[in-house]
Amino acid sequence: MIHAFLPPRAVVREVGLRDGLQSIARVLPTERKLEWIRDAHAAGQREIEVGSFVPAHLLPQLADTAELLAFAKTLPGLFASVLVPNLKGAERAIAGEADLMVVPLSASHAHSLANLRKTPDEVVAEVGRMRAARDAAGSKTLIDGGVGTAFGCTLQGHVAPDEVLRLMQALLDAGADRVSLADTVGYADPAMVRSLFERALRIAGDRLWCGHFHDTRGLGLANVYAALEVGVTRFDACLAGIGGCPHAPGASGNVDTEDLVFMLESMGVATGVDLPKLLDLRRRVAGWLDGETLQGTVWRAGFPKTFAPAEGVTV
Repeated sequence: MIHAFLPPRAVVREVGLRDGLQSIARVLPTERKLEWIRDAHAAGQREIEVGSFVPAHLLPQLADTAELLAFAKTLPGLFASVLVPNLKGAERAIAGEADLMVVPLSASHAHSLANLRKTPDEVVAEVGRMRAARDAAGSKTLIDGGVGTAFGCTLQGHVAPDEVLRLMQALLDAGADRVSLADTVGYADPAMVRSLFERALRIAGDRLWCGHFHDTRGLGLANVYAALEVGVTRFDACLAGIGGCPHAPGASGNVDTEDLVFMLESMGVATGVDLPKLLDLRRRVAGWLDGETLQGTVWRAGFPKTFAPAEGVTV
C-alpha cells in the first residue's frame, strides 16, 4: 500500500552505460552495450543515458555513443539521453536526435575547473550557445542542466546552497529546458536533500527533472527517499552500483538500480520495471565486468516473502 506522502509512480533513469562505464578502465564491446540497452528496455526501463559525446582519446569507453544512440532510437518508447560537455558535443547530440542532452555544471568552482576546465558561469554561457544551436536546427532535443557537487565537494569543501540555486536559475535563464541536482561526491544526507530540493522545486517547479545520488557513505537510498517525499519523481541509478566520481576518494559508486527499484516497488511506488528481468541483466553485466568492484544487495539477498511489487510483477 502506498504511503500518502509518496507519489504513485517514479522513473529510474539508467546511467550505467555512461556514468558507470566511464569510471572503469576496460572498454566494454559495443555489442555488449547494445545487448544491455535492449534488455534494459525489455525489463521495462524507458529512460537510458547511453553515453557521452566527448573526444574518444579522453574516454575511449564511450567512443561508440553515436552507434548506441542510433540503436536506442529504434526501441519503442525509449527516451534516450546523452551527456554533452560543450557545444561540439551538443551538435552531435542534435544530429543523432537524442531525446535529451545533459550538460554537467559543477556548483563547486574548484571541481568545475578540474573536471570541465571552465567556471560554472562559463558553462551557463555554453548552455546559451547550445540552446541557440538547438533552436536553429529545429531540433526537439531537450537540454537538462545538471548541477553537480550540489551538496559539497572534496576539492572545495562547502558549497553554498544559495550558489547552487543561483546557478540552477541561471541555467534556466540561459535556455535549459530542465535542471537536475547531483550529489556528485556523496556528501549529502537526507536532511540536506530535503532542504535543497524543497527550495529548488519552489524555483523550477516541474522543470526540476532529476535527482542524482551516490552511495559513497551508504546514504544513497535514504537521500532518494528524502527527495521522493518532497515531490521528486525521477532518479538516476547505475546497474550494479558502478560509477562514481574520480574526485571522491573511497566512493562506492552510484545508487544501485536494482536496489532502488526494489525500494520504490516495495513502498508501492510503481517503476514499470520487471525486477527479475533486471536482476538477470545484472548477472550478465557482472560477468562482462568480471574483476570490477560491483555494488548492490538485492541481487545477493533476493526478495522477501512479503514483497509485492507495485504493479504486480511476479517474483
